Order: sequence, then structure tokens, then C-alpha cells
Amino acid sequence: MDPAPGTRFRRSNPIHSSDPRTLTRGSGSARKERPLTVHHLNQLLLVCSLVLLVAVAAVRISSRSGLPSLLVYLGIGVAMGQDGIGDIQFDNAELTQVIGYAALVVILAEGGLGTKWKEIKPALPAAASLALVGVAVSVGVTAAGAHYLIGLEWRQSLIIGAVVSSTDAAAVFSVLRKIPLPARVTGTLEAESGFNDAPVVILVVSLSQTGQVEHWYVLIGKIALELAIGAAIGLASGWLGAYAMRHVALPASGLYPIAVMAIAVTAYAAGALAHGSGFLAVYLASMVLGNSKLPHWPATRGFAEGLGWIAQIGMFVLLGLLVTPHEMGDDIWPALVIGLALTMVARPLSVVVALLPFRLPWREQTLLSWAGLRGAVPIILATIPMVEGVEANRQIFNIVFVLVVVYTLLQGPTLPWLAAKLRLGGDPEAADLGIESAPLERLRGHLLSVAIPEKSRMHGVEVNELRLPAGAAVTLVVRDGTSFVPLPSTVLRRGDELLVVATDPVRDAAEKRLRAVGQGGKLAGWLGAGNGASRS
Repeated sequence: MDPAPGTRFRRSNPIHSSDPRTLTRGSGSARKERPLTVHHLNQLLLVCSLVLLVAVAAVRISSRSGLPSLLVYLGIGVAMGQDGIGDIQFDNAELTQVIGYAALVVILAEGGLGTKWKEIKPALPAAASLALVGVAVSVGVTAAGAHYLIGLEWRQSLIIGAVVSSTDAAAVFSVLRKIPLPARVTGTLEAESGFNDAPVVILVVSLSQTGQVEHWYVLIGKIALELAIGAAIGLASGWLGAYAMRHVALPASGLYPIAVMAIAVTAYAAGALAHGSGFLAVYLASMVLGNSKLPHWPATRGFAEGLGWIAQIGMFVLLGLLVTPHEMGDDIWPALVIGLALTMVARPLSVVVALLPFRLPWREQTLLSWAGLRGAVPIILATIPMVEGVEANRQIFNIVFVLVVVYTLLQGPTLPWLAAKLRLGGDPEAADLGIESAPLERLRGHLLSVAIPEKSRMHGVEVNELRLPAGAAVTLVVRDGTSFVPLPSTVLRRGDELLVVATDPVRDAAEKRLRAVGQGGKLAGWLGAGNGASRS
């Protein structure tokens, strides 16, 4: 969702100054500007930390009630706004757009790091079709509904159609990973949410700047070029970053998560500056990094997940601040009608047309139609016409905001129920092992820290039954807070933490063998369960 080449940002003129460098005191012509002081910084830090604490507590409440957490964050922002108890008057669409873009980079990076290649690989063609053909169908049908049912001008109708046709990565990643769906469905939805931002943002920017799209073949060529540039930069950045991370021993384990996130952000920036799709670049780079068996991976994954939560909270709260609820009364009915056209007609039709060559079962297509989740992405996109000064831009923003809130309430909580009715609940898989690697540069070896989770089939396996390759050995077991050197006959249990020493040549084989036993038990490699490194 990075700006297309030539995107112009005009400074909005909010009623209240939004320049963080200055504050105003006094009134009228007697106002004096003074720089931001440490006292103001302290106040800002207090407010931000309290908002984060409330948002973290709200996650617990939303998980119990089934209410999507993004709506809780939006509610916090609305409550802090000019129509709420906080009475904070904020009207800077340009600042919201910039911060929203930065947050989406972090969210896509976190999502890419958690995407498993084995799940997404079979779904890539279908996901690409949904992100291109499906988006085109959805934009056309939704825009027609807005024009003929509501009476909006074609320019506003097309902008709304383009804005709401992009599925939201944050919503998809957070909701789908809690539902045991078939790998093909999950992979398709995750890849679609990572891919469909680029074509949508080009269309929204073109419509917002000029009011009309260039010749269709020029637009398609521009989209294809940006996707190709973004994909090339993302894959190259991910591969080079993974190679460096695996061969450079950093002095502190805490530097590895920082380096991984820096590589992902570099991919975005390089892709955007090269006039490509920066969001596609960061997603692909993160996906390559996430499937490269990097050192200290559990710590990196936890760090990225924490940053993703902060990005979501900040983005949604800021969007809530930008909303003026008392101005939305006239836009509620149009939002409901357009949302109905999108959910019941445009999305299902786009899924059927885009997936026609792949012949997916009707049950999977039904779930894919209902799982086109919207969230922050459409609301962020709705700030583009505000920044560009499009006529009726506030109405466009209000319609998109109401549509996202109402249909998120409708789709998110009912998705598990629909999956159960369609009998598409995936079989629970054995939990993957948490293996953390620390390179020992001078010894040409590695320390593998292996955590055995509750559902791992390594439970009940003896140490000698692991059959690790020569050059690797379990040197320590931590159980119930007590560490001991295991015997070959020591039986491993759930909750154990193992310290495995592996020489550099057999490090990959040792990790592969450990994961195979974790998935297939002691017979992994003998009866086709798992991918054992050795049978001897």
C-alpha cells in the first residue's frame, strides 16, 4: 500500500495544529509558539503508556467475548476523541496516513515472519489470482452498487470500491491463526492479504489524484511492473539477509530480532524508492527470513509479534481519533448498503471468477468469500482522498469506517461457526518445537535450545531414540526448574528444555531430525512420519 510513483502529499489544514514540534498558548493573534519540552514529553509518555495498558487489558476482554480486538482499539480512539471523554481534537489525515503506512509495514513484516512456506506454496497461484482478478471484479461490482443503489458519483463510487476491496493483513493474520482451517484455505487467505495491497493502492491514488484511471492497459502494466520490482527486491533482501544472519555471530542475542526487523523494513523502503511495491517487498522478505531457520528464532518471533501488537494498537487508536461520530448519521445507511453489496455479491463473485481455473470445492470457496476480512487497511486507504482533496472525501471516509466496523462485527465472530458448518475445521497438528540456535563461531558449532511443547510427539521418547546425526548430542535437560545431564535412556517429557550441541556441518540435519521426531514421534523416518535425517 505504498504510494505509487508521483504520489503527492498535500498538507491538510486541521482546525488545531498537529505539528508535534510546537505548541500554542494564548488566543487569537497573541498566540506564541514554543518548542516541545521535556515536560510535554513526560505527559505524552504517560498518556501513551496508559493507552497501551488499557489496550493490552482490552485484548483479554475481547478474546473472552469474541469481539475483534481492532474494534476495541478503534473504540479507545473514539473515546479519546472530540466526541468522547478525552475531548482530543485531531484532524490531520496526512499524519494518520503516514503513521498508518509505517504500522502496516510492521504488521506485514510480522505476518510474513509467521507464514509457513509449506502452507503458502500450493496456494500462491490462487492467491495471486484473487489479488488481481478478484480485486478487479470486486471493485467493479462494489462501485456499481454505490452508484446505482446510493446515487454516488462514479468517481466516489470507484474510490470506495477500490478502498474496501483490499483484505486486511492484520485482521486475517490475527483471526485465521486462531481457527484450525485446512492449510490451502489459510495459505490462500494469508497470501491474498499480503499481495492485494499493491494493485489497490495504485488504483486509489490514480482515482484520487486525477479523477480518472489511465487506459486500462497502462494501469495493468503499471501494476505488473510495481509487483515485479517489489517481488524482486523483497526476495533478494530476504535471501541476502538470511544468509548474513546465519553466518555472522552477533555479540548479543537481543541484536538478532532487531537485525531481522531492520532487514524487513529495508526491503520495504528499497522497494518503495525503486517505484515498486514496498508492501509486497516487506512481506516476501519477511517470509523468506521466517523460513530460513535463523539463530535465536523464538526470540525474534516474539519480538516481531510484540511490535505487531504495538503497531495495531497505535494505528487503530489514531484512526479512532480521526473519526467524528456525530457527523456519521447520514452515512450509516449508505455504508450498510454498500457493505451488503460487497459482502454478499462482490466478494463471492470475485472468488468464483478468480478461482475458476483452480476448481476449488464449493465449501472452500464459500469460506473464502466470507473470510474477506476488512480492518485498518481500508480505513488507511480512505485517508488518501482526504489528503488529495477529493470532493466529498469526508463522506467517503465515514462510509468506509462504518462499513468496516459493522461488517467486522458480523464476519469475524461468525467465521468459526461457518467453518464448522461447512466441516472445514482442520485437524490439529502436533505443535512444532521451539528451537533457538546460537552460533559458536570459534568452535564451528551451534547450541540448539529445544523447548518441547504440550502437543509435541517427542513426549515419551528416549534420548537415544532421537537418533541424532554424528556430531550432535543432547548435553543438558532442564525439567521443572532443575537441570541435569541426560543418559541415553532418559525419557523426555512435555515442558522439557534441551540443550543440543551440533557441529556446523550437521546443524541443519540435527534440527531437521528434532523437528521430525516432534511431529512423528520415535518412529519418524521409519514409517514415513516426518523427515528423519537418519535411520541409523
